Amino acid sequence: MIKKDFLYGLATAIFFSTFIYLEHYDFTIKILNTFFGILAIGAFLYIPKRAVLIAGFFIGLFWFYWVGYSFKYNGVGFMAPVVTLFFGVLYALFFGILALTNKVYLRAILFFLLSFFEPADWNWMQVELVFVDSYIGVMKYQLFIVLTALALPQYVKNKYKFTPLLLLLLASNSIPNGVKEQKLSDLKIKLVQTNIKQEEKWTQKALNPTIRMTLKKIQEAIDKHYDIIVFPESIYPLHMNKNPLLINMIKPYSYKITIIAGSLMTEGKSHYNVTYMFANGSYNVAKKLVLVPFGEYVPLPKFAQKFINETFFGGASDFVTAKEPTDFIIKGVKFRNAICYEATCSEIYEGDVDFVIATSNNAWFSPSIEPTLQKLLMRYYARKNGVTIYHSANYKGTGIVQ
Repeated sequence: MIKKDFLYGLATAIFFSTFIYLEHYDFTIKILNTFFGILAIGAFLYIPKRAVLIAGFFIGLFWFYWVGYSFKYNGVGFMAPVVTLFFGVLYALFFGILALTNKVYLRAILFFLLSFFEPADWNWMQVELVFVDSYIGVMKYQLFIVLTALALPQYVKNKYKFTPLLLLLLASNSIPNGVKEQKLSDLKIKLVQTNIKQEEKWTQKALNPTIRMTLKKIQEAIDKHYDIIVFPESIYPLHMNKNPLLINMIKPYSYKITIIAGSLMTEGKSHYNVTYMFANGSYNVAKKLVLVPFGEYVPLPKFAQKFINETFFGGASDFVTAKEPTDFIIKGVKFRNAICYEATCSEIYEGDVDFVIATSNNAWFSPSIEPTLQKLLMRYYARKNGVTIYHSANYKGTGIVQ
């Protein structure tokens, strides 16, 4: 029985995660994603209780095994397997809520409620994401229809037992859902992808070559008549507002092209992860709005924050946030700023947003599926909100996301 439960749980986790790995290896096929997504959610409604816990544990591993990779850059690399195990246990408990009952309709209700919950303030588990590249939509009402269609056959006892599955047609992403149509900006935008290793990125040795590279890329973009050039998050690994020499090197180029570049900023004792926009000889700064849990802040009570920050993050997890999103107006077009994790958070898409400029440094998690999962999440939010994202990343992930 235990072996059977293990196999059921493992199979469910595989079905629930397949779309990520297919995308990672450029093998995305909508019909496969549709089939595996429906199979995974249906399995959660019907498999034994112990199998639910096993499925949750392996989903935590398959989706987030890479999170601990970044810890080595803070001198606590030994924590990586502990972090991986933590995510396994976290999602065993998360999906384990379904194991409180064997009643299929109750599991369907609980599964829908789970889609609104973000454990440990970590929002990269969006259960609708399994349908992001499928024939099923990613809106909440579409998830509700899928759960209803999969639960009802349990309660139809005659030859029409599987008729409720026809409801799945109502969850199709081909049916208008009221979201505005995505569009491309008329501006010519150059997205720069870099491949600077994380262990080298913050060294003095890498700074001057990085600066030379960016200035060369800017000039090339000017020569090709681009309107905007976008560099990745923290392309300049320093507190730029304390480096007027670098600012004065960049400013002259900004008369011919708008330059978007990630860096850091300090004000008094406060540190910010920011984006600089250089245009017409001056610059504006966009401070990060949403910080990464356990990366840029510790989502625990105050008494625990200082100890964990100093013990496991070398004091690095102490950034301060902006109070609201920042919009850049470039040649009359509004772009919402998003720095890495922000591009996968609903707060960035609130209000009147058609275009987002997103910057990331994914080298923290090289090599892994992290850039793929980030891209899928950005696609999820872009489609839910009718937004087009222009994404520039270090390591992987650069491109236009719709």
